[in-house]
Amino acid sequence: SQALLFRGSDATGLSHHKHKALKMDEAILTVNNELDAEVVVSWVSERCYQCLYQQLGVLPAAPNPGQPSSANYIVSTQHEIRLQLSSATVNKELCTVPFHFGEHGNYSLWVKNLNNASVVNCSVVTDAEPVYSYIRESLARAHDVHISGVFRCLIYTCRAAGNNNVEIMILSLFPFAQRSCLSLVIMVFVNYGGGRYWFFRHESWNGLTVADLVFPWFVFIMGTSVALSINSMLRVGATRLSLLRKVAWRSAQLFAIGVFIINPNYCQGPLSWDNLRIPGVLQRLAWSYLAVACLDLLVEAWWSPGLDVLLYWPAWLCVLLLEVVWLCLTFLLPVPDCPTGYLGPGGIGDMGQYTNCTGGAAALIDRWLLGESHVYQTPSSRVIYSTGMPHDPEGVLGSINSILMAFLGLQAGKIILHYRDLHTSIISRFLIWGLLLGVISAILTKCSTDQGFIPVNKNLWSLSYVTTLACFAFVLLVLVYYTVDVKRWWSGAPFYYPGMNSILVYVGHEVFEEYFPFRWSMANSQSHAEHLTQNLVATSCWVFISYMLYRKKIFWKI
Repeated sequence: SQALLFRGSDATGLSHHKHKALKMDEAILTVNNELDAEVVVSWVSERCYQCLYQQLGVLPAAPNPGQPSSANYIVSTQHEIRLQLSSATVNKELCTVPFHFGEHGNYSLWVKNLNNASVVNCSVVTDAEPVYSYIRESLARAHDVHISGVFRCLIYTCRAAGNNNVEIMILSLFPFAQRSCLSLVIMVFVNYGGGRYWFFRHESWNGLTVADLVFPWFVFIMGTSVALSINSMLRVGATRLSLLRKVAWRSAQLFAIGVFIINPNYCQGPLSWDNLRIPGVLQRLAWSYLAVACLDLLVEAWWSPGLDVLLYWPAWLCVLLLEVVWLCLTFLLPVPDCPTGYLGPGGIGDMGQYTNCTGGAAALIDRWLLGESHVYQTPSSRVIYSTGMPHDPEGVLGSINSILMAFLGLQAGKIILHYRDLHTSIISRFLIWGLLLGVISAILTKCSTDQGFIPVNKNLWSLSYVTTLACFAFVLLVLVYYTVDVKRWWSGAPFYYPGMNSILVYVGHEVFEEYFPFRWSMANSQSHAEHLTQNLVATSCWVFISYMLYRKKIFWKI
């Protein structure tokens, strides 16, 4: 969402030439100044909460009456932006103009006096219509799951699912768990680029996009799969000690694969310990799986008499204690040169007061334990908030809340086991959990994006982020369970097949990302349509590969 500066002394005849030079999500803005004083042009994204204006440039005074001075700028079209025009001499705001520019459009902003010389009028005129803007806007309206008001992100009705990366051995006794793999396919599509649309990228800081939904649902359904698979193995005679050894070994393998095989540092050349990123998606899955599987194996009695929706208290006690640790570290740990309990993005946010405080205590703990060079160097907060500090969305502190997410998935699995074939009981309990978590989310966020006690934030894996996504997961599980297992209207195909080889699909799509047919040289690399086609083809290839492996009964498990 950065606006880029382009100067030009004459706007005449600019439209055709500049359309060819524009990249994706860019438009041309020609600012015309008819005033007899210099004007400073600044901008800020409407998605940037309490942010400083960023200067675009300074326009000289009009040389003669009726002959404006002009300058040309390339501006972002991803989100609505607010333009500010102020006097260069007395530091006085003249006017502000909110506007959502359309991709590859050509616009003029006129700054002039009307009848009253003391009143400045600013107006935007469309000189050339944007390209396919109506398609873009309709896609944004259909897919934007940004939190606002009372959680309007239930628009996007994909399944809250994703098979366990490590437990392929789920028996056919539990077709529900086998079919819950759509989020794996969405994850592959999003990781490949999602057509380069902003709503298929992670939110810059607070809020949600489609990309922010997938990983938590993956973690959630992993917890569900843990409950189902451990139960099935115990029933066939496996001991808890042997299963604990398998859990520890599988967690170690997942962690090693994440660090040494699909590490994003390969983009910079051979791995070096000096800048090796230690956290990551598979590493987060490994810790969550280890913690939840151990809780399941070490607590034998899960159901209290007469209180079948409650897990046995020692397991819940462990999880609640972890949450207390998260809350204490997040809100009580002193962070040098930053306010205690800071949850903001730093950079130009909060009016630039806390530039180097990105992530607060979470980032500080990562720097303490891992070192600044071993965490993610280009967080999504840099896009809108212009942050310069590294911050890892899969950092140490956030792992506590991912364990909570997996544990809530484990709760769903226990409900399925306890009320096997009692469809009404399963559905009603899913809805109760969804309602409870939704109320908690509403309280924590005050039903707002930025003004709650704990905003929904994927970069921090905040508590409200987990309760919100778990709420959606339980509600969407009701839809999936009713559609697939009760009414049997859908078998789960073709998304069923990637789930049977989920670890292979995830690792494979990362390792072979740059190879044909997953990527090829495009005729126009600045076309959303070409990127979308390429990403859909790449994702479909992995669905087809997993189908062929399923037909040949080849399953890669660790």
